[in-house]
Amino acid sequence: MTAFETSPDAPPPIESGHRFDADRRWAASLDLAFAPRDGVTRMTRCRHLGPLRVQRPFHPEGRHAEGRPGACHAYLLHPPGGLVSGDALTITARVEPGAHALLTTPAANKLYRADSHGVAWRQHTRLEVADQGVLEWLPQETLAFDGSRGEQCTTIALGETSRCLGWEVMALGRPASALPFQSGRIEQRFHLTRNGRPLWLERQPLDPRHPRFVGRWGQGGASVQATLWAVGLEDAAGAVDALREGLPEGPHWAVTVRHGVLLLRYLGAERNEAWQLCCLAWSILRPRLLGQPAHTPRIWLT
Repeated sequence: MTAFETSPDAPPPIESGHRFDADRRWAASLDLAFAPRDGVTRMTRCRHLGPLRVQRPFHPEGRHAEGRPGACHAYLLHPPGGLVSGDALTITARVEPGAHALLTTPAANKLYRADSHGVAWRQHTRLEVADQGVLEWLPQETLAFDGSRGEQCTTIALGETSRCLGWEVMALGRPASALPFQSGRIEQRFHLTRNGRPLWLERQPLDPRHPRFVGRWGQGGASVQATLWAVGLEDAAGAVDALREGLPEGPHWAVTVRHGVLLLRYLGAERNEAWQLCCLAWSILRPRLLGQPAHTPRIWLT
């Protein structure tokens, strides 16, 4: 055997990450920072490892009329288009004082069926917003295939005067193809703090074998769910009233405020309905939160 050959039965070196057994782990990370520069928000740090990138930043809103730095729109790209067994994605972003960042994705994220070893994937996101900073976290929806196994954790750390608006939309299975989510397990965790004080802590296991998945007291058999949050509203009660007046009536959504966090929930069976509900709610809330109308990222229209 030459120096460039290995036994066909030998696994690749552990440090490469390219294993095909139960210990596989393929890591990718993206570390971003945003700060005000020359009247707009600039992306001042972009470090990546593996298949995670940022398309060049955009400034479609220009400078704010009141002199505040204009928003920086950044699209987070994951070229594989989805997560498979062993994938470990880590996304961190920091918004500096006075900056305004809007982060989104160019397409839906897919969570594929686990391999024969049942190896899970992981996606951890940590978002930090300093005082007077603004962050909009608006990823396109996540599609979980039957048999997917993994953990999705979102941590948001706000300063005393930070503002944040975001959402997560999850569709389970592929009902249109008669492939419901009937095996696997996905765990979602949300941690939102202000100055280190917890405002919203949540853990949600999505396991079709558990009674809560079909029970009326839990998932109720719904295949689509969404959560939208907003922090920093001056009149949270008025924002709730505006949503109740401006959103289409129906049994699949509700809105409330707890510890200064506005939470809008959707639980139903229509992915497009959930997405449109979140977009409409964003258009109602953004002027109240930021004093600016909603500006649709152009990537959503392609």
